[in-house]
Amino acid sequence: MTYKKIESIQNPLIKSILQLQEKSRARRTANSFIIEGVREIQLAKAGGYKITTILFQSDLLSENLLREFQSISPEIISISKEVYQKLAYRESTEGVLAIAQSKSLELSDLVLKENPLILVAEATEKPGNIGAILRSADAANIDAVIIANPKTDIYNPNVIRSSVGCVFTNQIALGTTQQTIEFLKQNGIAFYSATLQDSTSYHTLDYTGPTAFVVGTEATGLSQDFRDHSQKNIIIPMSGQIDSMNVSVAASILLFEAKRQRNFQY
Repeated sequence: MTYKKIESIQNPLIKSILQLQEKSRARRTANSFIIEGVREIQLAKAGGYKITTILFQSDLLSENLLREFQSISPEIISISKEVYQKLAYRESTEGVLAIAQSKSLELSDLVLKENPLILVAEATEKPGNIGAILRSADAANIDAVIIANPKTDIYNPNVIRSSVGCVFTNQIALGTTQQTIEFLKQNGIAFYSATLQDSTSYHTLDYTGPTAFVVGTEATGLSQDFRDHSQKNIIIPMSGQIDSMNVSVAASILLFEAKRQRNFQY
């Protein structure tokens, strides 16, 4: 099969892709973002994302995968090695990128089970931390991740890369801190804020009912609003010389304690 080919980094489409990679404003305006990697594209498709364009370097992508991607995207474009190297973020290249349409990430879009388990991350800024949080959420197979008071675009290429595609395997919603609190209360979900102030050891409480854990940044912790309105403030006891751990690690500990209490089957 013959494909359209782009060989110049000055091509208007390539320039627009670079804008989508580098600028959140461009992603918002176009309602689109870039996905790099075979598994990530497959997960996005499985997660209900619409793929509009596939770009591939023929020396790197196998014929079998190329045939698979023909059924995923209406537009397939072959790109030169020079163009691919300009676009690719990864050191270990797989030869394929995609343009996908963004999804609505409103709190009202969440579909919750009868007894949900949710993770709320407030004001998490580093893409690597967001990605790691999403990996933990996927591993625990929880119902939703809410980013309260978001500081980083969820479709930032570094979030997608560090999450190894778990941006697409989790239900994700964005909202202000107050909107998130109201959403949890309206849906009868008890939420527990991980904080040093006035806290109870996390393992002493019951998380078998509708539950949300709220984690904040290591630098500033959680806002007063979450601390004031939570069912309980909780703490992970630590016996070293520091009083905090990476937010994704803390989230993992809390989520898997709830899964243990709910008789999670591995």
